[in-house]
Amino acid sequence: MPSGLERRQNTGQLHFITFSCHHRSPYLAHPEPKDILEQVLERTRLSHQLSVFAYVLMPEHVHLLLSEPHSYPLSSTLRVIKGESSKLLKGNREHLWQPRYYDFNVFTTEKFVEKVRYIHRNPVTRGLVSKPEDYRWSSFSHYATGQPGTIEIESHWTQDRR
Repeated sequence: MPSGLERRQNTGQLHFITFSCHHRSPYLAHPEPKDILEQVLERTRLSHQLSVFAYVLMPEHVHLLLSEPHSYPLSSTLRVIKGESSKLLKGNREHLWQPRYYDFNVFTTEKFVEKVRYIHRNPVTRGLVSKPEDYRWSSFSHYATGQPGTIEIESHWTQDRR
């Protein structure tokens, strides 16, 4: 781990995670890789018993707002997500993902709202769409409508259905 980087896990806090494609290459620029990555994320969500509060799949990076998994260290869960998606998407490339990830502990309601807004506005900020609802590979639509997507999102909508 790089000098000065401290991961605070097993705290019960949520985690704002960012990981990038190798050399920030746009390996997720087309619909098919993003669709496959969504499926991998959902399978991992179920098998690792974690909650996904928000996400966005950008052409060259991913943002997730997650709980800590119940049975695994967060780093193991991310290794599974990156490893399984790499097997399916890497093709003839040597690497799909950068080896590291960014982890920020979300410990207040204000930070939670800030990170969800950041995640959902990222495609707009980057000029991919003009409105968050126009971007298919994020949790924005769920937050706006309550409709389930490929990845189950932990929200008041899903809480009300349980």
